[in-house]
Amino acid sequence: QVQLVESGGGLAQAGGSLRLSCAASERTFSNYAMGWFRQAPGKEREFVAAINWSGTRTYYADSVKGRFTISRDSARNTVALQMNSLKPEDTAVYYCAARGGSGVYTDGANYAYWGQGTQVTVSS
Repeated sequence: QVQLVESGGGLAQAGGSLRLSCAASERTFSNYAMGWFRQAPGKEREFVAAINWSGTRTYYADSVKGRFTISRDSARNTVALQMNSLKPEDTAVYYCAARGGSGVYTDGANYAYWGQGTQVTVSS
């Protein structure tokens, strides 16, 4: 059982930056592909970014490409989401998730483990 805990959310102004972090409890964290998802009020959860088990492959939603960067530190069992050039439409609860497999995965339905989420609010 993998436990995930997000941190780093908060309030930012449009054009600003925030860095989210997700800490995993599992010693075999490096075996898991990781993803970030978000859910805004009244909207469905959507994919944001994903990274494979080794950190060598990443994939981004078009809406965040060029602004967000996903990375992982397997020695510290963490995955991060650096968010730059924030926009009000980035406002949402952000979740990290983990699953087995060797690829990068965009479908949240296939992720087995989820964090509790962290709120990101971007003001205009």
